[in-house]
Amino acid sequence: MAENDWKKRLGVVFSTNPDFVYQEEEASEPETLEPSRQNLTVSIDRKGRAGKQVTLVSGFKGSQDDLAELGRTLKMKCGVGGSAKDGEITIQGDFRDRVTEILKGMGYKAKRGN
Repeated sequence: MAENDWKKRLGVVFSTNPDFVYQEEEASEPETLEPSRQNLTVSIDRKGRAGKQVTLVSGFKGSQDDLAELGRTLKMKCGVGGSAKDGEITIQGDFRDRVTEILKGMGYKAKRGN
C-alpha cells in the first residue's frame, strides 16, 4: 500500500524507466540554537480567540521537542495552560512581562512586543 501513496508525489514528473523507484526526501529537524543566540519576541494576541488574550513567544529556532520543553517550563512558571507548536509558544492570559523576565533569566534574548 505504501508504494501507491500518490498524494506525496503530486507534481512529480516520472521516468519511463521501468526500474525507477521514487525516493522521498526526509525532512530533518533543525538543530536547536543555544539560548544566547535565540531572538525571541513576546507579544499578546487576541485574533481568532473570541477576544481572549494569549501571550505568544515567537522566533524559536530548534527542534519540536526543545520547543515543547521550553513551553512546558513557561506554563509551569506562570501557572497557566498553553501550547507549543509551529515554532510558537502560546500562554493563556497576558503574561508578557513575566515571560520576558523568565526567558532573560534562562539566558535567552527576549524582547517584549506590542
